[in-house]
Amino acid sequence: MSLTALIPLLLVQQAPAKTVDWDAEFGVEEEVRDPVTGELPVDPYDQSNTNAGAEPISGDRMAEQFGGQEGIRIIVNRMVDLSIEDPRIAAIFEGHDHVRLRRTLFEQFCYLLAAGCDYTGRDMESSHAGLGIRKPDMNALVENLQRAMRERGVPFGAQNRFLAKLAPMSRSVVTRK
Repeated sequence: MSLTALIPLLLVQQAPAKTVDWDAEFGVEEEVRDPVTGELPVDPYDQSNTNAGAEPISGDRMAEQFGGQEGIRIIVNRMVDLSIEDPRIAAIFEGHDHVRLRRTLFEQFCYLLAAGCDYTGRDMESSHAGLGIRKPDMNALVENLQRAMRERGVPFGAQNRFLAKLAPMSRSVVTRK
């Protein structure tokens, strides 16, 4: 059959019905976000401040230098935005719940800076398991955190003190050479 004869057949061929729910056909379950928090569901885990990876800094001076809870939230959101857009590490963040990420990072930073929060996230090892994070990935994240703190006007000494508090956690987060 010639191409000329096939063209009328192709034109009358019907497209598949638009009412087919392909996810249902293949058993794909839709994850429904929590109507209050906007977060995707996760398996249960023990919630404890010990999961934050370190003890909080004593006193309230650091929290003040970060602008209290409001300033910490701005820094976390900026760091996450920078990281999601950073071509060096953007792939790590694909397919993850950014709402939960922002909340748990805020809680962790707020707790560690003694700004009056509890940490409800998972421990560092299990929350980063399977991500294949390398030292250069961690360095890129730290650079994004430094930029967010700098943009917010956090004094250099306070930045370094906070980074020193976070640094030992890299042993639990970095899983690939």
